[in-house]
Amino acid sequence: MFDLDSWQEIWSTLRKNKLRAVLTACGVFWGMFMLMVLLGLGAGLERGVVRSLGGLALHSVYVWAQRTSLPYRGLQPGRYIKFTNQDIVEIGRVPGVRYVAPRLQLGGWREGINITRGPKTGNFNVVGDVPEFPLVEPLVQTRGRFFNARDMAEERKMVVVGEAVTRELFEPGEDPIGAYIQVKGVNFRIVGEVKSLKSGDEGEKLSATVFVPFSTFQTAFNYKDRVGWFTVGTDPTYPAVWVEESIKQALAEKHRIHPADNQAFGSFNAADKFEKLQGLFRGIRWFVWLVGALTLGAGMLGVSNILLITVKERTKEIGIRKALGATPSSIVLMVVKESVVLTVLAGYLGLVGAVAALEGFARFLATLPEAPVSRPGVDLKAALIAQSLLIAAGLIAAIMPARHAARVHPVEALRSE
Repeated sequence: MFDLDSWQEIWSTLRKNKLRAVLTACGVFWGMFMLMVLLGLGAGLERGVVRSLGGLALHSVYVWAQRTSLPYRGLQPGRYIKFTNQDIVEIGRVPGVRYVAPRLQLGGWREGINITRGPKTGNFNVVGDVPEFPLVEPLVQTRGRFFNARDMAEERKMVVVGEAVTRELFEPGEDPIGAYIQVKGVNFRIVGEVKSLKSGDEGEKLSATVFVPFSTFQTAFNYKDRVGWFTVGTDPTYPAVWVEESIKQALAEKHRIHPADNQAFGSFNAADKFEKLQGLFRGIRWFVWLVGALTLGAGMLGVSNILLITVKERTKEIGIRKALGATPSSIVLMVVKESVVLTVLAGYLGLVGAVAALEGFARFLATLPEAPVSRPGVDLKAALIAQSLLIAAGLIAAIMPARHAARVHPVEALRSE
């Protein structure tokens, strides 16, 4: 298999028919090139879509209270549901729930609160959160730290602020850690600064937010035993829709709400949306592999046809080899090696060309801040699989020419013109 003479012979054969070899290799080259480029662009598009989701927790369910629409157990419709601390425990018992992040907010959904630091005042969002909040709403810690379980247990008057809060209440270059701000007459010490991964309005809103430990928020602002809404982190192994419905059923049973009342709770299932998005990209990947496989198949047929022509042109040579004692297996191995070398070499060049094209495209996208595709590139696993397919294609392409060569009779071959 690794005999130097045989490899020199293969190279000599390819050099004798340069144009034919190049044209044959073009089919395999193009198949590999298109497969890798499409896979790279697909991966970049998927990363771009996930990036556009920013800080949205991809395995989470958001639940908030609304008004009932059906009477139940003597209770009239139109009743507004109020969440309590016990609901945190109830949701935590639901199978498929990994962690629960209850939230509270001062003012309305789009309304801020005036916050003072010395002579400076700004209007910002003030929310009460638990230490698990960064798990469901990813934040980048730029300074200091986020609050922890001990801060919650001791109801410490401390806050974590967004970057916009620092910019407005502090001088450029001034470190906010350790400074105090005043919220509704209550002084809080800043222990950390964060920024959001989101963009647009949602990103600006989180950047202009003051995060207070949940227990401290309840005590300082008279929200004892009250919860505004929930962000629930789900286990990816559980169906997201089933977890969402189970949470609603647990809350409905506790608050005595009719099982058919679909208006009592509002929800948004980010996990379900993400699962559907992943299904879409899985379908795209399978489609790309199908198109690439068909293109490589077309290239394989070209290689097989060219090898068949080559075998017919070398009929006399094969006859002489057999007359001198060459076995059918050695003839078959010769044809197989020629096929594999041609396909693998062309495929490797196609892979290199795809990597170069994607690298150039990635550099171009780097100049566009809002590009929908992010960092397109060739996955090593996909490249190895494609190269393995090429080797298999080369072997398959050699079957018919090799069988034809093996059946050549020495006497008949020597008589051929």
